[in-house]
Amino acid sequence: MKIFQQKSRIQKFEDVRQFVEEYQLGKDDFILASKSIYERYFAPLSLEAHVVYKSQYGKGEPTDAMVDGLMEDFAKTQCKRIVAIGGGAVIDMAKILVLEGTYKTEDIFLRKVPLKKARPLIAVPTTCGAGSEVSNVSIAELTNLHTKLGLAVDEIYADEAVLIPELLRELPYSFFATSAIDAFIHAIESYVSPKANLYTEMFSMKAMEMIVGGFRKMAEHGKEYRMELLDDFLTASNLAGIAFGNAGTGAVHAMSYPLSGVYHVTHGEANYQFLVAVFETYQQLNPDGKIRQLNHFLGGLLGCDESLAYQELEKLLNVIIARRQLREYGMKEGEIEEFAKSVEKSQTRLLNQSYVKFSWQQMAEIYRRLY
Repeated sequence: MKIFQQKSRIQKFEDVRQFVEEYQLGKDDFILASKSIYERYFAPLSLEAHVVYKSQYGKGEPTDAMVDGLMEDFAKTQCKRIVAIGGGAVIDMAKILVLEGTYKTEDIFLRKVPLKKARPLIAVPTTCGAGSEVSNVSIAELTNLHTKLGLAVDEIYADEAVLIPELLRELPYSFFATSAIDAFIHAIESYVSPKANLYTEMFSMKAMEMIVGGFRKMAEHGKEYRMELLDDFLTASNLAGIAFGNAGTGAVHAMSYPLSGVYHVTHGEANYQFLVAVFETYQQLNPDGKIRQLNHFLGGLLGCDESLAYQELEKLLNVIIARRQLREYGMKEGEIEEFAKSVEKSQTRLLNQSYVKFSWQQMAEIYRRLY
């Protein structure tokens, strides 16, 4: 039985020029990038690669239509290698380009077509949350289904994961904060996953330690202090990505998808809304399982009694960035049961990876509490 794997080679560079020289980026490379990052850091190097920007295909989180457009443009080139430079959305879109064939994105995500890797991928994250550079997961909104869906297959692992901390300097504070919280969620959900084991737990725990430690320093010294911690947060995101790439995420992610899909809330921000409520519900439903170990660990990180871990965690996160009520995003009260039922129907993979597998009624209660 397989218990752990890490297929991506991980490298770290002080600056972009070192990365470009090491990998000899050129005319055989198809680069999908965040426009602002590319123009600031890569354009001055005058690369001969074929470059497209995520913004050419649409705003916000990836949709099947955006990925379809990207695949059409890639098919017009003779490029042999994919390079993704951006946040989780950019990397998730680029992962689909490694697959053989010219299938529709919806068919790929619904596993209606064969999936075979045809070309290598270099992933360069420019946020500190997704961990997509080391995971086998790609997430997109399927517009016909009005929800997000994750594709989790080994064929889309990046061959190379490249960490360049200086690229995080351009990240607006709100995106930095929700990205880092997203990385924490990857770590905490993978820690209590039924698929977790000693190997994944080591990555989960170190990621949580680094992120909570960084947040406590920011709470003490101010949000600008994050500039001293970019390497730590990028590394922690990477560690969390390795953890959830093996053990998976759970109900926090599952419940966030309708909010993201319908109201176009960014992935990390949507996840944040459900974090504490989901884990408090886990605590109520199964207090004697692995969550006892987690609570003890969190109490140590937060400097509090384990019985207060989630209260103190919520206080800390609200100092970093305030959580909002779901109605503030436009969600309607009448959608509470609709969202809960859609999660039960379409997010089976994530619910099966949860510490407690929620019924739609239990999820509806969480939506109602946060509404």
